[in-house]
Amino acid sequence: MFEVPDWPCFLGVPQAEGLIRSVPEDFVVEEIPRIQPEGEGAHLWLWVEKRAANTDWVARALARLADCAPRDVGYAGLKDRHAVTRQWFSVPVTETTLETLENSEIEGVKILTSCRHTRKLKRGTLEGNRFHLKIRQFKGDARQTTLRLEQIRATGVPNYFGPQRFGHRGQNVAQGLQLLQKKVRLLHNKRSIYLSAMRSFLFNQVLAERVRRGDWNTIIDGDLAMLNGTQSIFPCEKPDATIEDRVRRLDIHPTGPMPGENGTQPTGLAAEVEKTVLRNWQQITDVLMAQRVQASRRALRLYPAGLEWSFNDDDLVLVFVLPPGTYATTVLREVLVFADAERKQGQ
Repeated sequence: MFEVPDWPCFLGVPQAEGLIRSVPEDFVVEEIPRIQPEGEGAHLWLWVEKRAANTDWVARALARLADCAPRDVGYAGLKDRHAVTRQWFSVPVTETTLETLENSEIEGVKILTSCRHTRKLKRGTLEGNRFHLKIRQFKGDARQTTLRLEQIRATGVPNYFGPQRFGHRGQNVAQGLQLLQKKVRLLHNKRSIYLSAMRSFLFNQVLAERVRRGDWNTIIDGDLAMLNGTQSIFPCEKPDATIEDRVRRLDIHPTGPMPGENGTQPTGLAAEVEKTVLRNWQQITDVLMAQRVQASRRALRLYPAGLEWSFNDDDLVLVFVLPPGTYATTVLREVLVFADAERKQGQ
């Protein structure tokens, strides 16, 4: 079985421990929408709270109630099943849609409010997600943990993809590599899962090397920098004082590769680091090229905006906001070594 490594933490392995997701209410996620429904139109937007249910399952349940195809139900992003989450969904409007939904019961789901809009909600239409996390059975030095949290609030954390991206013990990477090398025909969504896992694995490998080097949160010669809050990148052949200041202010971030064909490539030292790492995983990069996956870039640094914390008896409570496509567990792993109660129960 392919083993995903324990990626290095930028402050070293935490000494504190704790338990997450003892109950879904310990892991609360609220979507921050990019747009709000306007009040009229052919689509009904639903502000939904779900408990211990995944987004796709809720979308299919709403499709049955709204008497529409699952593809006609819109949502901005996938949310964790092992949590209490609040997010928008949209369904096409019919004469009976609102009445049917208001009188419906979906296990673990509450429709908190609804409003019409002119368009279906599309994937990616969100600014980020707000997290409210309770870590139970906290064991560790509160002062040392506070120092780590203060450092994270100042500099951010390495932007690793979370373990859920790779499947149990990395099986999505191993199976994807094996099946795609053999050119087995796969369903589109399965192929997409495998390719995403493989690219994410390579990104994490490059990021891990930058963490070991100590320059994951700085611009080095030849880096491609990403403007905060965007996917816009630009080359930094020779970082100067202005670039360094923008990095400190979190205005720009160094980036790493989401490998594939084409795409803008770094130069200089940044290119050497990436090539040295990726050379060890040539089989994966060959498959990505053969599958005509388009290369892109991802920020090496993740900043948890509005990070706050409190210690209550044996609990540690964390509140922060993350951009789309990033992982709360990536922040948590820099704070403490945690066990996941929900995932243990599901094994």
